[in-house]
Formats: sequence, structure tokens, C-alpha cells
Amino acid sequence: MDKHTVPVSGDIEENKAYLSSELAVDKNFDIIELELEYNGLEMVLYMVDGFVKDDAMTQIQRELDHLKPSKQRIEVIQSLITSRIPYVELDTSDDLNEVVNQVLSGPAALVVDGQNEVILIDTREYPVRSLEEPQTEQVVRGAKDGFVETIIFNMALTRRRIRDRNLRMEYSRVGRRSLTDVCISYIADIANEDIVERIKDGLNQVVIDGLPMADKTIEEYLFGQYLNPYPLVRYTERPDTAAVHLLEGHVLIYVDGSPTAIIVPCTFWHHLQHAEEYRQKPVVGTMHRVVRFVSVFVSLFLLPLWFLFAAESLTPPDYLSYIGVEESGKVPLLAQFIIAEIGIEMLRMAAIHTPSALATALGIIAAILIGEIAIEVGLFSYEVVLYLAVAAIGSYATPSYELSLANRIWRFIFLLAAAIGGVPGFILAITIWMLILTALKPAGVPYLWPLLPFSLSNMGDIFKRKPIPLKKDRPEALDVGDPDKAPTQS
Repeated sequence: MDKHTVPVSGDIEENKAYLSSELAVDKNFDIIELELEYNGLEMVLYMVDGFVKDDAMTQIQRELDHLKPSKQRIEVIQSLITSRIPYVELDTSDDLNEVVNQVLSGPAALVVDGQNEVILIDTREYPVRSLEEPQTEQVVRGAKDGFVETIIFNMALTRRRIRDRNLRMEYSRVGRRSLTDVCISYIADIANEDIVERIKDGLNQVVIDGLPMADKTIEEYLFGQYLNPYPLVRYTERPDTAAVHLLEGHVLIYVDGSPTAIIVPCTFWHHLQHAEEYRQKPVVGTMHRVVRFVSVFVSLFLLPLWFLFAAESLTPPDYLSYIGVEESGKVPLLAQFIIAEIGIEMLRMAAIHTPSALATALGIIAAILIGEIAIEVGLFSYEVVLYLAVAAIGSYATPSYELSLANRIWRFIFLLAAAIGGVPGFILAITIWMLILTALKPAGVPYLWPLLPFSLSNMGDIFKRKPIPLKKDRPEALDVGDPDKAPTQS
């Protein structure tokens, strides 16, 4: 918990008593308190076992053993930092409360007798998994590295791709007890200052014990909208995707413990883009994008539209005369859809919790239960299973997992509106849906831009994959400081 400032005392015993008590050394087996003495100079080293590099700390102790006895102790701290501790990341603190927070975050603290400052040695080495390609953002060609749960690694992966001197990585802590590391990243001469300040102010107003859900907690604090299922930020696990958005003028938020970066601001269309489109030729990328758009809108509107035709609320033209139900089954049509939707959602949840070795078996069981037995016993009609399967495939073709879940909720609402109110009810539900999306303005940017408000010059980037040499301007809605991506060479 946050406490008042506790000045470092010149008496090592007082410092030791405070740090030992606050770190609960006698009750935490992983907190190390190591008493040292080199040439008559008493020291105490505090660290968390498992967070520090053993080799580095051993080498530091070897160097301290070469200290020469001296009666002049006024500049001991400066002497140790400049000539005796062979490490790059060194700092000092005159606040014991801050020293406690630093030790629990990973750095080691060296307390020296007679000194009013404590040396902080950042030798932390968090447990981390190897860099792997993200499961949900895979590409056929392209980088295979992805973010991990350690914020330092994620920032390094981003800096590797953007070596601009204006790239900013601003650090803060969030969480009264967890003291979670959070980083706001942006390019200073590109990003909109108002958006950057809005995010900083939002983080400063987060008052909570900790961030167990990491970036998701940050999103809910910054943007609220608890009843709105649509994602107001975009998540990415790909460093190259993060770098692209930084260069466009977006702001990224990294949270320690999360393998994803938050991209702010974002629009509805950002959730329909995928890195694979930019790894192929523009024509191929455009084809992928068009198919993806069709898939998403099929997942939203196919079932309620077919229900209107099947329930004879709409009369199909002659060339669509095959639309309808030959055998409706023993269960009412709307109930079939509701049962099937719940069944698919159960299968999705079961797949998440099923070990990969059993995933194939789960798929076979689902195919038998829904595709065969349910039809044979008359629970479902063939058409219901067919159209629901097409809609489900459209949901899974959505690049953003969060957007697919939101669309699934609205598909169910559209279906209920069509069943209860017929064509007028369906149109009313779509109108309400559009009004809700139009009213959303995450970080001040309209959610449906450039469709609403309409911008002809930017609509082309939505529906086709524009060649990179022709993408010379950054998005107008971001109101960036440097709108030109490719300035003319003078």
C-alpha cells in the first residue's frame, strides 16, 4: 500500500529494522536479507529470490570485495556506483518506502552504513516464455515473434522496429497493492497530444488494489461503457502491428503481465483488419478483406434474414424460391435457433477448456450430436443447421475475438427482433444498432469513421488493401501532428 515518505537514515540499523519489517523477511522465504562487510564498511543487500540474476549479483559481490579501507565516507555511494558496481542499470533512492516498492518489483537494494541513500541495482530477470507467433494473429509470411508477459521484452520488440528518437515509452505504476508496471508508448511528433494526455489522466485516476486482469482492467477504467459489448480498443500480440499503429499516430498501452498491447484509439474497421493482408500483394489482400467483410456481415444478418423468409414475413423473389423450410421439425423455428445458438456457445466454451489432445474428439462429438442425431430426431431442420453453421464460420473469420463476441450478441438480438416484430422489428433493431455504433467515440474518434462521419478520401482504405507506396497520409480522424507519411525529399 502507498505510504508516506520514510527518509533513509545514516544509521544502518534503523534502515535495516524498517526494511526487514516492511518486507517481512522472517515470514517470506523468497525475500533475501544478506548482511555484508567489506573492509570495515557494513552493508545489507535486499532482493527477491527468483527476480535477480545470480551471476550478476555474484560478480557485484566480487567487486565489492576489492574495496579499499577508507576513513572518508562522504562520497561512498557515488564511488560505488561509478567504480565498484559493474552494472548498467543503477539508481539511488533516499526514500525507504520507495526502496520497499522497488525490491518487490525486482531490483536489489544495497544499504550502506553511514549513507543517506540506498543503491538500487536493477538485475531483475522475470520468468518468461520464449517468443512465439501469436495464435490468433498468424501470418503465412512475416515475423514469427510475439509479445510475452514481460513488459521490458515487449517494449524492446517495439523499439527494434521503430528507432525513431521521438518514440516515447513513459512508465507509470497502477494498482495500490500490485504496483503493476504500465507503459504508454507514442511517437511525440506524430501522436495527438490531447489523446496522450487523456490516457495519462485516465491512468492517474485508476484507484484499485491491483490489476489481476492486466490490460482488460485498464480498458474498463479508461473507457467504461460496461453495457456495450463492442470493443473500444484494439488488442494485438504482434510487434509489427503495434509498430504500424504507432507510425499512424495511435497510442499504445503495455501492461506488465499481459502478452498484448492496447491500441488507442480504434474504430469498428480496425477490428476487421489483419496483418496477413499486408503480407500479400494488394490485389490478394483486397480479396481477403472483401471476403472477411462478407463473412462478418453474414454472421450478423444471415440468420434473421432467413428467418423472415422462412416465417413468410418476406416473400423471396423467384430466383431465391429455394429459401425456406421443407421440414420444420417438431420444435418451433425460433426455439431451434435459440437452442442451436446456446449449443454453439457451449461448444466454444468447452473448446477453450478442453486440452488440445481432446479437441478432435470434441469436434466429432459436436458433429454427431448437432449434424446427425439432432436432425434425425426432429429437433432441428436441415436448413437451421446449415445457416447457423455459415453464420458461425463468419464469426470465426472475424480477426478480432472481441468483435466476434459482440456481433454474436447482436445477431441474437436481430433474430429476436425479426421473430417478434417481423420486418419492422428487424429494421428497428438495425437502426438502434447503427445509432449505438455512431454514438461511440473512444478517445474522441468516431467509431464508424470514415463511414460516419463520411470521408470519401479515407473510405478506400477501409474496403481495399491500398499499396504501401500510395499510403502517404495518416488517418485524418487522429488529428496527428505530422500527417504526411512520405514527405517529399528536398
